Amino acid sequence: MSEAATIPKTNSFHMIRAMAGIGALCGLLIVLTFEGSKPRIERLRKEALQQALFKVLPGISETKTYTFRDGAFHPANDGEENLVYAGYDDTGNLQGIALEASGQGYADVIRILYGYDVENQQIVGFHVLESKETPGLGDKIEKDENFLQNFQALDVSLSGDYQDLKNTIVPVKSGTKSNPWEVDGITGATISSRAIGNILGSSTLQWVPLIYQQKSDFEQDGNE
Repeated sequence: MSEAATIPKTNSFHMIRAMAGIGALCGLLIVLTFEGSKPRIERLRKEALQQALFKVLPGISETKTYTFRDGAFHPANDGEENLVYAGYDDTGNLQGIALEASGQGYADVIRILYGYDVENQQIVGFHVLESKETPGLGDKIEKDENFLQNFQALDVSLSGDYQDLKNTIVPVKSGTKSNPWEVDGITGATISSRAIGNILGSSTLQWVPLIYQQKSDFEQDGNE
């Protein structure tokens, strides 16, 4: 008997079945791992958001979550959308409203949180919640001190009838900011910094007039 005749033929069906079984098992393990870690991921995300609220709303000691529905802001229930976060001082007076916003950056979607001072009609804080921008370049939107100064008193003044902003927030080239509603960009991170200006411009156009018109919705009992 020849040597070739003694070598068993490979059964391709069994190989494919084994590979399919391994693939299915790996897929199942991935799903189980994701589902198992999901509660922890959500808890950490909520903790990070809570910490960020105190960064973007200076002087607050407590927060309360609201949702916009039926033409007004109401205390939010679990699972609701259109959320905003009111910040109060030790005496229960409203200090400002924090809002989430997102938009396309250079590498992926950038998710931010910013603080709105209702009485002074200014953005007074900014924090990056999620970003995949290029380390050393795009991530300067989180670290560059000159860039972060844009959000200490960024103008979002309203028109006389409080229906629109007097001026939309716009990004400008680094070093050319001349108006209080402009976001001065970052050299070397032009796309990322411009994205922040555009995200804020779009979000404030939508939310700032609504919040100002309905600011009494955020007054706590005893501070009306």
